[in-house]
Amino acid sequence: VRLVESGGGLVQAGGSLRLSCAVSVFTFEDYAIGWFREAPGKEREFVAAISRLTGVMTYYADSVKGRFTISRDNAKNTVNLQMNSLKFEDTAVYYCAARNNRATTAAREYEYWGQGTQVTVSS
Repeated sequence: VRLVESGGGLVQAGGSLRLSCAVSVFTFEDYAIGWFREAPGKEREFVAAISRLTGVMTYYADSVKGRFTISRDNAKNTVNLQMNSLKFEDTAVYYCAARNNRATTAAREYEYWGQGTQVTVSS
């Protein structure tokens, strides 16, 4: 299982970015996908997750609820994270992760990880 993130970059506070996670696996719909982030000097933290199959269940950290939206496209083996109203404190490396099970907010439960994409929000 291989995951590749894209879409990171530099944006002003209040702006938007759309991250994508492309997953190379035959049975993509069987995998729950999570997004996590790691800021300098901080531990990796949960951002959002989406359930396997239809993705009917989504989960968000309180800090991003109402601003970020996670979605999946099983036809393209892709999960997107739409990030609006970005804040300086959203600056971090963002990682997507996959597990062949129910979605969870715990990073340790995810089996496969991408390399990360940098998001920098200028104040």
